[in-house]
Amino acid sequence: MLPDTSTEAGAHPDDAVRAPVPRRGSPGPSLWAPDTWPVRLLAPVGYWACSRLLMIALLFSLKIDATGEMHTLYEGWSRQLARGSYPIGDPTWQYPPGAAFVMLAPRLIPGVNFVQGFVIVVFLADAAVMASLVLAGRSRQRSLAGAWIWVLGLPLMLYVPYARYDLIVTALAVFALLAVERRPWLGGVLAGVGAMVKVWPAFAVFGAPRGRGLRSVCLGFAASALALTVIAVGFFHGPFDFLNAQGSRGVEFESLGGSVLLVARFLGYPGTIQYHFGSMEFLGPYVSEIADGLVVLSVLGFCWLLLWRLRARTWNAATTADAALAAVLVFTTTSRVISPQYFIWLIGLGAVCLTFRETTQRAVVVLLVGATALTSIEYPLFYDNVLRGSATFTTVLVLRNVLLLLAMVMSCVGLWRSTVQRR
Repeated sequence: MLPDTSTEAGAHPDDAVRAPVPRRGSPGPSLWAPDTWPVRLLAPVGYWACSRLLMIALLFSLKIDATGEMHTLYEGWSRQLARGSYPIGDPTWQYPPGAAFVMLAPRLIPGVNFVQGFVIVVFLADAAVMASLVLAGRSRQRSLAGAWIWVLGLPLMLYVPYARYDLIVTALAVFALLAVERRPWLGGVLAGVGAMVKVWPAFAVFGAPRGRGLRSVCLGFAASALALTVIAVGFFHGPFDFLNAQGSRGVEFESLGGSVLLVARFLGYPGTIQYHFGSMEFLGPYVSEIADGLVVLSVLGFCWLLLWRLRARTWNAATTADAALAAVLVFTTTSRVISPQYFIWLIGLGAVCLTFRETTQRAVVVLLVGATALTSIEYPLFYDNVLRGSATFTTVLVLRNVLLLLAMVMSCVGLWRSTVQRR
């Protein structure tokens, strides 16, 4: 029997499938009523929820030890911090004093073990970033492209974002960038807190425009960083021991300098890759020279950033975020260590950039998405193959670093042209 498709006299047949038009004066979308949300907001939120469920499932279902770093490092650090001391003498502890509070946070969640509590904390940070990007991009002057980059870019790293604490740090940088335009003091406070957790969020406000707002940013940054330092000194022993371990790091095989040595290994280079100071580093001839060269490149990059800061004359809504991405790219690319979780930072900053329609970093973010996908091929999928000298997967890693280098150059050029040179 066919369904009844009759309509009333004078009614259009398509009226049955048209969405109801809200009457004038009817209430708009409600935060607590998802059925009132427009589809353009529901779509990224729905994809986010599904993708994060899969990422967490991967974390706990893979046969490899995906939660190993949380068990062996984070939980051990947490126990020591709970006794009132930083991991003094531990070469793997290379983080500023504020990282202690991140390591202790999972212990505050009742009814779960440390790993489960850590995943819950990371999930909440992820959800907060997603909500912030959606709220920031929903107006017609902004864009939801940033939210989509966060939704689709992070799962390219498989389970890694939920097995490291870098997503929490990235959340602080994202909040700082989104707050600095309307509340400069709050942006400074959040960047200061992030810098005391893992240094690099200090660059979230590096590109803040001159004027009274910049003074508010600097005061907020200094106040929050000083407050966290005082708390760390008052409650824990040895908060600055991390400086000793940080200065002793060598050349990780995943870094730009490590790519040079990986290629040289096919030409007879005798160096070996061993676990050293918390990462897999090259040990052998010319390693110290390459490490010094990378430090010089970082110094030159910082000098360029200072020059840009002095020469910049025009700011738009996206300039602060664009400058943050360029600065972090400079120091990530020239670093002696490029761990896979660093791409969480870059995806987060790129997402904020794409929230602004005036951004100059669209092509840069596309390159970073490609580099992130290549990173997952190297780690965690075929990590051992690279260590054993596989030509195919070594090529993947080298190509990843080439994309990263190209993204850094394009980011800096775009930033310079949009603020220093007149179009």
